[in-house]
Amino acid sequence: MFLVSVLLCGLVLCPLCLRLLFPYFWADFVYHTELVRILLKFVSRRRRRPLFFALDRFLEQVETRPNKPFIVFEKEIYSFKDADRESNRIANALRGASGLKPGDTAVLFMINEPAFIFCWLALAKLGCACALLNTSIRARSLVASFRCCRGAAVLIASEALQQAVEEVRDDLEDVTVFFMSSSELRSSGMKSLRRLAQESSDSAVPPALRANVCFSSPAVYIYTSGTTGLPKAAVITQTRLLAALAVLAANGVTHTDVIYVTLPLYHTAGFLVGFMGSVETGSTIILRRKFSASQFWDECRTHGVTVIQYIGEVLRYLCNTPKREGEREHAVRLAIGNGLRPDVWKEFLQRFGPIDIREFYASTEGNLGFVNYTGKLGAVGRVSWLHRKLFPYALIQYDTERDEPVRDSRGLCVEVPRGQTGLLVCEITGLAPFVGYAQNQQETEKKRLRHVRKSGDVYFNSGDLLKIDHDNFIYFQDRVGDTFRWKGENVATTEVSDIIGTLPFIQEGNVYGVRVPGHEGRIGMAALTLMEGMEFDRDAMFTHVCRFLPAYARPRFIRIQNSMDVTGTFKQRKLGLVESGFGPSTASDPMFFMSDSERTYVTLTPDIYQQIISHRIKL
Repeated sequence: MFLVSVLLCGLVLCPLCLRLLFPYFWADFVYHTELVRILLKFVSRRRRRPLFFALDRFLEQVETRPNKPFIVFEKEIYSFKDADRESNRIANALRGASGLKPGDTAVLFMINEPAFIFCWLALAKLGCACALLNTSIRARSLVASFRCCRGAAVLIASEALQQAVEEVRDDLEDVTVFFMSSSELRSSGMKSLRRLAQESSDSAVPPALRANVCFSSPAVYIYTSGTTGLPKAAVITQTRLLAALAVLAANGVTHTDVIYVTLPLYHTAGFLVGFMGSVETGSTIILRRKFSASQFWDECRTHGVTVIQYIGEVLRYLCNTPKREGEREHAVRLAIGNGLRPDVWKEFLQRFGPIDIREFYASTEGNLGFVNYTGKLGAVGRVSWLHRKLFPYALIQYDTERDEPVRDSRGLCVEVPRGQTGLLVCEITGLAPFVGYAQNQQETEKKRLRHVRKSGDVYFNSGDLLKIDHDNFIYFQDRVGDTFRWKGENVATTEVSDIIGTLPFIQEGNVYGVRVPGHEGRIGMAALTLMEGMEFDRDAMFTHVCRFLPAYARPRFIRIQNSMDVTGTFKQRKLGLVESGFGPSTASDPMFFMSDSERTYVTLTPDIYQQIISHRIKL
């Protein structure tokens, strides 16, 4: 009887002790079990014959659930079977009108619309790779992005982008241009793909056309945002696409879910997570042309959305909308994305209810990712022995002044101790490959870091600074190019931006470093947009930065803008701001200078500017 009592006490107390000693034990167990399951499924698919690709998973869904809604767009509903037929029509039309051959590359320049997905499926059925152009680019950037893809001779564009294409038509003389338009086109040499598809058969495309596609074949080219120059085309192979299928499934998404895709399909988040994730799970996509904060929750309620995506500032935009009754009355249970600030994270949950937020870290071209499966505020993931064994990574010391890693006497990189910020690098292996950028060997080589832990090894240089705390949570700190050095100290722009963004009159802050003649390094400057109807409170700004930031990290110059210059996925552009500097004559925006003597921010006049340049005002 005594033994039974001891066993019962043990059964009761053991889970309690585990929770106290290892608070994340169960979450870790579930995550790692799922990680092993995903790897086994991936390996199993890699062994299938004939070869199994992402397209084949879509075709499986067509067989399994042909009549289930796959895409809901405005008033249109397309089932998996409908998507299969529409893509067959486009593929058959392209076979007869474009000269596309298996192995060729076509370029999509399209807004969010069902035809985007149908075109990608069609090209995959033809055994062709597909480049996804950012719809915001124009002129030189548009031409350069098109030329990135070797041998691309077909451009498919949305009707809404016809003018942008016509502006560069002379630079694309050897290119066959199709528009998803039913109407007559104004320019000669351009064809209506929608009309050709309507006249084509919806019969299945012969699998023999993609017989030569292999795992290393390019499947998609996805472009970087171009925040610091012309966009680069990251090569996404068939293997990488196959691996991307698991992103939503790994976070508990199933065929019963409804996913709200408001992010651009040309971007990694919209295409790989939203679209590819739905192909794997068989879930329904609610597709929107572009994100709208004012209509977001109404559409979630209308369509019974259960999963939402976010990136960058999307959730902050939602938090900035006027409060309304019934904001918690929705079916959304999961939000997945990256770039969420801790203060916005907390406010979002308080306002819109207990939604499971899965913040993750990844990059389009990178070979490593983390996911915050515990809900730890501010973290981008949780590290473990198994993760590091499968994907060998390190955080290494980085000299921001010299813009290079710190090396020891043997020429090897130096890892930072736990709790300190370092550059994230990951060994390039068969399980964690890095293919690089299309027709850009120079930029590809820049991402390869050699002799990291031992002579001859090769690691992927993420260009991102992260930190691991003593509880094994990993936090994004800043991008290498954004971090600057002043007074011998490294300044993380993201951290400064987060702190000044808590002021009630500031809507958004873009922090960067500018050079001042005669001074080493770069000094802090912030471009700010203000809340509607509010003014820049100079005294409050001064008091706030002095209270929460060390002297070297305080923005000495302030620029007030009407709107923030961002990419199509809400990433702030810094290059133009950095180049324009802090001179009052370089921009028409109001400029301010942090005056220690007056203990406030004063208007940056030409006289003050000259005093700074001549060193009469000490910085």
